[in-house]
Amino acid sequence: MIEVRNLVKSYGYIKALDDVSFEVRRGEIVGFLGPNGAGKTTTMRIITGYIYPDSGDVLVRGKSVVQDPIEVKRSIGYLPEDNPLYDDMEVLEYLQFIGEARGLKGSKLKDALDRVVTTVDINHVVYRPIGELSKGYRQRVGLAQALIHDPEILILDEPTTGLDPTQIVEIRSLIKDLGKEKTLIISTHILPEAQATSTRILIINRGKIVASGAPEELTQLARGDHSIHFVVKIGSPEQVAGILDQTPWIEAHTYRIRDNGEVEFVIRPKGGEDIRERLFLLARENDWILLEMWREKATLEDVFLSLITEEVPS
Repeated sequence: MIEVRNLVKSYGYIKALDDVSFEVRRGEIVGFLGPNGAGKTTTMRIITGYIYPDSGDVLVRGKSVVQDPIEVKRSIGYLPEDNPLYDDMEVLEYLQFIGEARGLKGSKLKDALDRVVTTVDINHVVYRPIGELSKGYRQRVGLAQALIHDPEILILDEPTTGLDPTQIVEIRSLIKDLGKEKTLIISTHILPEAQATSTRILIINRGKIVASGAPEELTQLARGDHSIHFVVKIGSPEQVAGILDQTPWIEAHTYRIRDNGEVEFVIRPKGGEDIRERLFLLARENDWILLEMWREKATLEDVFLSLITEEVPS
């Protein structure tokens, strides 16, 4: 559906994109994740034909954004980060204007207006000036203009920025519904946003793609760095600590005594192994009363922070 090939883009001395390549398959909702200034918006502007790369290309349904940008734009609905709207126009007037600019007229335009107004649930504000709308409804109008020509692909740049929690939940739900019929790329620097809406995540940092995969696949990247929590009822935590010190498959450990007298050890295994079974047998061998044990799970935040703080190879 979308093939991004070796994109390079610089602004003066700053290289915003450095040989960026990836693919987006039909029906995916791809979260494009990265810190501010990582290259997300530049990539999306190139995909949509808003700006051109210094080198490289993007193919959308087999059409080149460099050689055939008009044809590419017919397949894409784009909601920019700043969501440029005409505040003095009524919602319906604005959407009609966008529809006409997209080449719609007559019954096709009317059907398109009815469809998008229903899809984004703005029926009760269509005769209000855009300048009077809340940020949440302005985002809905922005989505409506992106959908007016019924594109196969939606490019949404930071679609929930500035929204309150209720509005964020509403827009996320709308994005999931749109993903049932369309291919989406959603850029964000908000981790829960990517995790809540995406079937696959791309992480970009300093103009380079540093990770790609489903959210659950990416969390596997950091799982080896995490520890086992091991709670025992024991008279002498120092005795347990001494045995753990002599255990070759344990790298390090700490403990704290809970208010109820239980002792919680946090154990880091060597090589990131899953040592729960070994710990169970060790507890049984030493007559420790084992109350709880769990492996701390990595989160997308762990992966994200580890990737964006690493040096990107030049």
